[in-house]
Amino acid sequence: MLKIIADETKISKKRTELLVIGCFLNEDYSDLLNKFNEEISIAGKEIISNIHKFGLLNELHTFAKLPARKILFAGLGNKNEFNTEKSRIISGKIIQYAKEFKIKELSIITFNFSKDIMESFVEGIILSSYSFEKFKNSNNNNTIDKVSILIESNSKESQKIINETSVICQSVNLGREISNLPPNECSPEYLAKIALDLKNQGIKSKVISLDSMKDMGLNGIVSVGGGSINTPKLIVLKYEGTKKEENPILLVGKAVTFDSGGISLKPSEKMEEMKFDKCGGVNVIAIMKSLSSLKIKHKVIGIVPAVENMPSNSSYRPSDIIKMYNGKSVEVINTDAEGRLILADALSFGIKQYKPKLIIDMATLTGACIIALGSNIAGIIGNDEKLIKKILDISKVTDEKMWELPLLEDHHEQIKSKNADIKNIGGRAAGAITAAAFLSNFVENTPWVHLDIAGTAWNQEGSLSKTYNPPGATGFGIRTIIKFIMSEGL
Repeated sequence: MLKIIADETKISKKRTELLVIGCFLNEDYSDLLNKFNEEISIAGKEIISNIHKFGLLNELHTFAKLPARKILFAGLGNKNEFNTEKSRIISGKIIQYAKEFKIKELSIITFNFSKDIMESFVEGIILSSYSFEKFKNSNNNNTIDKVSILIESNSKESQKIINETSVICQSVNLGREISNLPPNECSPEYLAKIALDLKNQGIKSKVISLDSMKDMGLNGIVSVGGGSINTPKLIVLKYEGTKKEENPILLVGKAVTFDSGGISLKPSEKMEEMKFDKCGGVNVIAIMKSLSSLKIKHKVIGIVPAVENMPSNSSYRPSDIIKMYNGKSVEVINTDAEGRLILADALSFGIKQYKPKLIIDMATLTGACIIALGSNIAGIIGNDEKLIKKILDISKVTDEKMWELPLLEDHHEQIKSKNADIKNIGGRAAGAITAAAFLSNFVENTPWVHLDIAGTAWNQEGSLSKTYNPPGATGFGIRTIIKFIMSEGL
């Protein structure tokens, strides 16, 4: 595992494969470069004078005239325009460079001592170091073992920030790794096994089987999973925290380990991407894993309905009417609108069993959200403006972009059914919102936020290229929700 250390070693004395110096435009680095010998100092000043924009990299071999074998100068752009997102991008670019040249250890001179910049810089390092290699036969020799962040003083405080940020980012990379797994490797049962393994992480975990779900009336989950030989599971994860007297935060995540669409079969084009339909549920598992290491005070419950949506002679059908866990009847219009059915049962179950003080659900729920907001912004909808605002404020810090969509009475009208209480789709218009309107029937009066991450959960057509988001699953939303849980005054 990559190790990141806050190091107070003097720059001129640091023995390292690669010494990285970030350079803002029109800044004087003479004092820094004068710590080296004259030849290196003159060459460094010439290189810096030619780094005219953000992201440019230029290297300088020291030829054993310094303890550092090589210096890399990185363009940071205008100092007054530098922010947390640029910090992530440039640190990711530095890591990409190190991996390309098989550098195992490097040292980076910090260029900003603020907590937000330190956090984002570490985020860029760890998130860009990830790649999905599980099924490749070739040996990957371009992993980085150690990064030293060189600071002048107060290394203990910096190390605390690094350690906390590392836990969060390792959770993101865990979420990416599970989400990237193909459906022949990651069935609902396999996902349940991963969750059960969290028992050693300060988590109480249990898995509710198909027969038990039938007995309990979790018919939404049972129906959607009925077409697959891989039976559905309901995963429940419980973190006690230290505030045991308070009602818990409830996290619910959609985990369709593969979504063919069922009887309402999807087009074949890009169907291979439907292994990512489990990302919301995987995010919940990854978040829960981090809580003990971060010493979270709040009690948190994670619920993940895990199914595979397949066509067969036992699949649920368009026109079926399902009696849900909370007693409401749902007419099935389209079996490819399955995520809301499993989420609805999980939400009702979570409310009845745990009486949460608030609910956040995450789901790759609708293609309509991609049509509305594109592939780089998640939709956020809910019934509590204060809760929505707090998550939006945190998302601006993490740069996990979200946009609030309205939820009005008109949208509830669209999902009314002639044959049941509600139907599982409301037509083409406002598809992302009517999906949320459907879910709102199952949250009662509990403060609730729904995140539609269909466009942002993996790198797809239209996704912005970011150095810290390698191909495949992104783990979008994990950093934001962990930071939300960590924050006070919920």
